[in-house]
Amino acid sequence: MTNKQGAPEPSFDDLYREVILEHYHEPHGKRPLAHTDVSAEGMNPLCGDELDLYIQLGDDGSIAGLQVDGRGCAISVASGSILHDLVEGKSPAQARRLIDAVRAVMHGGDMPRDIDLGDFDALEGVKAYPVRIKCALLPWTTLTAALDDAEKRLTAHDEIAPTEGDTR
Repeated sequence: MTNKQGAPEPSFDDLYREVILEHYHEPHGKRPLAHTDVSAEGMNPLCGDELDLYIQLGDDGSIAGLQVDGRGCAISVASGSILHDLVEGKSPAQARRLIDAVRAVMHGGDMPRDIDLGDFDALEGVKAYPVRIKCALLPWTTLTAALDDAEKRLTAHDEIAPTEGDTR
């Protein structure tokens, strides 16, 4: 198919490939945070992908800041960049809903109609290559670990925090 100027029209695959490469070459969320409340490391030994994820929590418990420092293949780095765009500013519950949607898509489900996954639709084709699914999910599983750690810390803090009238 050609456009009005006679040049070939880009296919959807070409457009998605372009989105992935843009996120790979200029990943979002690389800027260091002023301070970090929780962090997690992720690794995909099959591909060699590595990821360090840092979260700055807001006073309300939201993800006020997010740094995603990924090294590896284009799929993994692009997925981390997309994760940054989707998750920063969200509550942990909203972030977990996004994580669940991404996992469902990567494991054969359709793109959800009720959740905006932004540029993640460019990675939907990865599910046709099972060995690459782990690349796309690495940032999301690392975020899950960071959120789990944050919840454990909050729970431990609440258990030892003195209550009103406590004279500890």
